[in-house]
Amino acid sequence: MSHLKYWVWLSTRRGLAGVTMQRVLDHFGGPERVYYAHAKDVDELTGLSGLARSSLKDKSMREVERILDRCDQLGIRVMTRQDAVYPQRLENIPQPPLVLYAKGRPISLDDQVAIAMVGTRSCTPYGERVAGKLAMELTHGGAMVVSGMAQGIDAASIRGALMAGGTVVSVLAGGLDVIYPRYHRFLYEDVAASGLLLSEYPPGTEHKGSHFPVRNRIISGLSLGVLVVESPRRGGALITASHALDQNRDVYAVPGAIDAPASEGTNRLIQEGAAKLVTCGEDILCEWRDRFPEKLGVQPPLNPQVVEQRLQQLEQAQPAPVSPKTAPAVEKEVDNPESMEYIDWKECRKNLTDDEQVVLLALQEGAKGADGLVEHTQRSARQVLAALTMLQLQGYVAQGKDKRFRAAVKLKME
Repeated sequence: MSHLKYWVWLSTRRGLAGVTMQRVLDHFGGPERVYYAHAKDVDELTGLSGLARSSLKDKSMREVERILDRCDQLGIRVMTRQDAVYPQRLENIPQPPLVLYAKGRPISLDDQVAIAMVGTRSCTPYGERVAGKLAMELTHGGAMVVSGMAQGIDAASIRGALMAGGTVVSVLAGGLDVIYPRYHRFLYEDVAASGLLLSEYPPGTEHKGSHFPVRNRIISGLSLGVLVVESPRRGGALITASHALDQNRDVYAVPGAIDAPASEGTNRLIQEGAAKLVTCGEDILCEWRDRFPEKLGVQPPLNPQVVEQRLQQLEQAQPAPVSPKTAPAVEKEVDNPESMEYIDWKECRKNLTDDEQVVLLALQEGAKGADGLVEHTQRSARQVLAALTMLQLQGYVAQGKDKRFRAAVKLKME
């Protein structure tokens, strides 16, 4: 327990994320050494924002004690990268979360044939039905479904897996005590009872719009492959697919009608060769059976009548409409450029990929939507979306209420 408070303390430092966080860890040699570092040592570390420096110098443990007390009250377990139970699969991805909060059954995640199922919130009846069917088939075959908790494809996938009697892992974009959307309370409780709820955010954290794309790297990181069931051209599920490709995970996609906007993203993944076409659960299971014969032994097919009955039950579980009260909050808009912090570009760029540098420079000229950035940078949509996710994670970019992206910092080019 002694090490735990230092990991939680470091994970709550503002202005530190991603590559910058890892650089601080590497420099000092661990969270406890970061905590006990003198102010002059923090000041000597280049490439940190003023916010990050002041946050690292704040040694108060009040927030940490509040978080850990709340976890005890709610029965939430806390895993750090130092713990043996921390998923090794996440250690092998770029920018693994320092801390994971868990509620539900203890599951050895690295031993599972985990397949992520993702897709649009605004799914069609076709997408909802296919998600439920594939989740049932994957679960019946011995795989474990990993998803979020959003309405649409996430919910249909979770329900399908639960109907097949499977274990489900749901990764949330807020605290484990904040159920979003609220009408998924029963689904939340079902997952906690038979599976596992995970989040990198401490209890009490609201589900912010910027958290979702950042959360997606955990969904793909825990999984051997990612199945995109239904996604429009700019869908958030494509960000998960992008993370999967960057993490050397397999990507699968369900084809849709050529004139269906909800399937434009999945059809393009297949067309570009980024995803393997899937029409049934066996298309995925057969690729992993040799590696996991004890988990994916050939099962008798599901009774078609039982499948149809369960799909009808799934279709009757219509999600409630999203209202302003239950919609995810959006990060506060950066509306006063004069108040933005200046950071040294020479130091900043050391922590960024080429795509992230190009996107951040483009946003220095003014706010742009995702489509505008694709046109301006001449990068693919996948490259731009992935770069935006990482830039938001590091606090360099924010998304406004108008859905456009803005630089959250000013670059000092000298």
